[in-house]
Amino acid sequence: MMIDSSSPPLLHHYQALLRKSNKLHQHANNNNNNNDRTFEIHNDPIVDECELPLIDLSGLESCNATERVACTAAICKAASEWGFFQVMNHGISTELLRDMKEEQMKLFKVPFEKKVTSGILNNPYKWGNPTATRSNQFSWSEAFHIPLTRIADAASWGEFTSLREAINEFAPAMLKVSRLLASILAENLGYPNDAIEKLCDASTSFMRLNHYPSCPKSKDEIFGLIPHTDSDFLTILYQDQVGGLQLMKDSKWVAVKPNPDALIVNIGDLFQAWSNDVYKSVEHKVVANEKMDRYSIAYFLCPSHSTIINGYMKPSLYREFTFGEYRHQIQEDVKKIGHKIGLPRFLL
Repeated sequence: MMIDSSSPPLLHHYQALLRKSNKLHQHANNNNNNNDRTFEIHNDPIVDECELPLIDLSGLESCNATERVACTAAICKAASEWGFFQVMNHGISTELLRDMKEEQMKLFKVPFEKKVTSGILNNPYKWGNPTATRSNQFSWSEAFHIPLTRIADAASWGEFTSLREAINEFAPAMLKVSRLLASILAENLGYPNDAIEKLCDASTSFMRLNHYPSCPKSKDEIFGLIPHTDSDFLTILYQDQVGGLQLMKDSKWVAVKPNPDALIVNIGDLFQAWSNDVYKSVEHKVVANEKMDRYSIAYFLCPSHSTIINGYMKPSLYREFTFGEYRHQIQEDVKKIGHKIGLPRFLL
């Protein structure tokens, strides 16, 4: 069997965590701790497939006022009832999306050792989950976290100049879509229509290029990306047609059916707190695929770390906090227990 030099040593690290988990599980059983469910696998073998609400953004440009209002209402309803939705006619060309995926695939095909040591954009390359202490905290994936403030710095990109050119066009387009949607959602809550624009821009937001290599383990056994919520205001996701994204809906996992003509939008923790739970930041995950690699690109609309998050109506469900404080608490939780707790820590 040939070893792909571009792939990180995911299997080696997963097996080490699995052995550790099994030992701890065995120890718990020996102590008759029948309530310990820490080591159970969370991927359900049978999951219903869903089609997310699909919203045609061309309705926002309609000459018909009723159609504009209906489009806005559909966005707000989806954010409230689902926390996830899809948008089409979003203004980002098919050619740009195709170019971005091609550049992304070329980047991930670089040998693993080079990805680790190349220093592109100050070493944003991540793989697996370095803080995992058990097998069910491990993600079968690799990613580049790209701060958008570095796009203009040509020296940081090394040989990846064509990737820089693609991102230089792609990132502003994603910012435009994300701020449009976030502004509509904010205005629905009673905020000024420029509130989001003042809080979030390219200097505070970032992108993540994701690659989920095919996994020799059963998809019921391992996560491509562990269950989580996003810590931003809003996330825009461009994914391929392999599938694997699942979200929590009505207390059960449902699989999202890929749509080649749409971008996926999901509400982040900050918007849930800001809206006093009017909008929902929904837990989601990616399941590993045994046969096919999966690629996606996520754009995270974030404010500066000093931005104060406070509910738009009183009484607020959450205490006042800054984005920086929220990020710090998440990092501390991950270090101590292997996963984020998120908004429940800030409930009043």
